[in-house]
Order: sequence, then structure tokens, then C-alpha cells
Amino acid sequence: MTQAPPALDDLLAGYRRFREGDWERQRARWETLATGQSPRVMVIACSDSRVDPAQIFDVSPGEIFVVRNVAALVPPFERTPGQHGVSAAIEFAVTQLQVAEVVVMGHGACGGCRAALTHAFQGQPNGQGGFIAEWVGLLGPERDRIEAELGQDGPAVRAMEEAAVRVSLANLRTFPFVVDREATGALTLRGAYFAIADGVLHLLDEATGRFAPAG
Repeated sequence: MTQAPPALDDLLAGYRRFREGDWERQRARWETLATGQSPRVMVIACSDSRVDPAQIFDVSPGEIFVVRNVAALVPPFERTPGQHGVSAAIEFAVTQLQVAEVVVMGHGACGGCRAALTHAFQGQPNGQGGFIAEWVGLLGPERDRIEAELGQDGPAVRAMEEAAVRVSLANLRTFPFVVDREATGALTLRGAYFAIADGVLHLLDEATGRFAPAG
């Protein structure tokens, strides 16, 4: 059996295509970006390899500021010392880059949301799922509600994935600098959901709590 080439070889082949293609075509843009960035939108997305925001929104380099993590979650604002990676990214995007919009984008077939819904790693030590369990524990109250109403399969999975977006939006509104800018109209928060199976992006109407396909 022929052994597959190392994954890095594939990445380097892609890098060479990039250098000969997109980088060369957009060389002037890259030279401008070397002096700074001014994206208007921050996207908070899942780390899942199937949901790359730059690909889904078909944007050029420098157009969106992205933070990705398991299940596209935003933790609530905390004043306790520590390494708050997601919070730091939000603070930088909102207060330093002064983005006009923050989009939280969940997606179908989300492993993080399924882990939350099924208690998959509950009680496991760190290194064997414990970090994951603690992180998706942010969804605990919504998970309990959905599990009680719908169980753990079928419609419950989609409900959990959509609920994760609403939880993250609610947690964004615990950050004082987000609240201040939203109140003045300088910042808009949006929820979105990408259905991998059909490639359709859905947007959240916060007034109704429902997601509908983007026009």
C-alpha cells in the first residue's frame, strides 16, 4: 500500500498555488495590508474544518476579523485574572479595530453542540475530553431545556446548534464595551447559521428568535 504524503506536503503545495495565484493577483492589496488592517466585521465561528468564514462569505484578505473555537461560543464577561482568549479577541475587534458588526455563526453537524447535548465528555479528565466538556458547559441551561423538550436526537440537534448562537449573542451583551457601542448604534450584533448539507446560510431574527435563509 502506498503511504500517503505528510499533511504538511499538501499544505505546502497549497501555499505554492497561493503564491502563484491569489497572492500574485492581489499583490497590491497585500502590500496595503502590510501596513495595517481595518475590517468592518468580526465573525465568531466554529473551529470545524468545514465552515471557513472566508470561504462562505467569499471575502478577500483583510475584510473580516475572525475568531474560531469549539461551537463558536462566547463566554460571559469576567473580571477575574486569566487568559481569556475569546474575550481578548472581542475586545480587540470592538475597541481597537472598531468593527461595525459582530456575527456569531453556528453550523450544522456541530460536534461541540452534540457533545453538549449528549453529555459526551462529562466527568472526563482534561486531555480526554474534559476541556471540551467544560467549554460546552456554557450551553448547560439551554442544553437542559432542549433535552427535556426534545431529547437528544432529530430536531434536538438543530435546536441545540441554533441555541448556541443565541447564547453567544447574550454573552456578548455582558461585555460593557459591547453594550455601550450597541446602544449608540456604532455596533450591530447578528446571529447566523450555516447548514453544511445544503450550503444555505440562515440569519437570526432576534425579534422572533427564528432563523431564516439569507436572501
